[in-house]
Amino acid sequence: MNPPRTSGRDGDPPDDYPDGADGADGAKGADGADGDQAESREDRMWRWRRRTEVPLFVASTVFLGCYAVRILDDDLPQGWRDALLAVTYTAWAMFVADFAVRWRISGLGLSFVRRHLLDAIVVVLPLLRPLRIVEIYDSVQHRHEHARLSLYARVMSYASMTAGLLGFAGALTVYAAERYAPGATIKTFGDSVWWACSTLTTVGYGDVTPVTPKGRTVATFMMAGGLALLGAVTGSFSSWLIQRFALDQDRRPPGGFPGGLG
Repeated sequence: MNPPRTSGRDGDPPDDYPDGADGADGAKGADGADGDQAESREDRMWRWRRRTEVPLFVASTVFLGCYAVRILDDDLPQGWRDALLAVTYTAWAMFVADFAVRWRISGLGLSFVRRHLLDAIVVVLPLLRPLRIVEIYDSVQHRHEHARLSLYARVMSYASMTAGLLGFAGALTVYAAERYAPGATIKTFGDSVWWACSTLTTVGYGDVTPVTPKGRTVATFMMAGGLALLGAVTGSFSSWLIQRFALDQDRRPPGGFPGGLG
């Protein structure tokens, strides 16, 4: 029995070989063992991603929760703060281990980092890890024959989830950096949430702004993320409208009036 072949993207479920084609012969070709080895790596990569996607998502949620509690609860006893910090570093270690295992399985060397730049950024900035809920949802969709949502609905739902998680993580980080800074205008978490909303939506009222280098660095990334998300949602909605208008035009009776008269 021939081993399964992946569809080419990390984490996608393997597809069967096309009818009439021998998977082993097609993989070997002129390279023989190299094709089998590459196929084995893809299969191992898919199995690893499928086994770890849920535990890593749980670790991502726990990481964000622990980070949020340590920042928002000023009256938290030191023992609890230390325990939450330990859990946070444990979750971070899981992210690093996952990236290292996938790097080793791939056999791509430094090119693996270039092909998985978002994963590398998430390892360095683990607060962005909950954004991988989008990839997990996409993996679940691939296990079904057809996606449960249309393309446009998926784009808008992904963008909404990403904006919410990015805004919450950014608000936490900026609040932690700004609340005790001299001359800061972001003094409460509510101020930070308001700033995050106005930044992601590219409104930018300017009533509250970060003054620390860390806060401004986070603001720069959130501005870029807000522009990207806004462009994705606007483009998807515009494409959906054009598609609907085209369908209505095709269904309209000849003559330009109901019933085809005139």
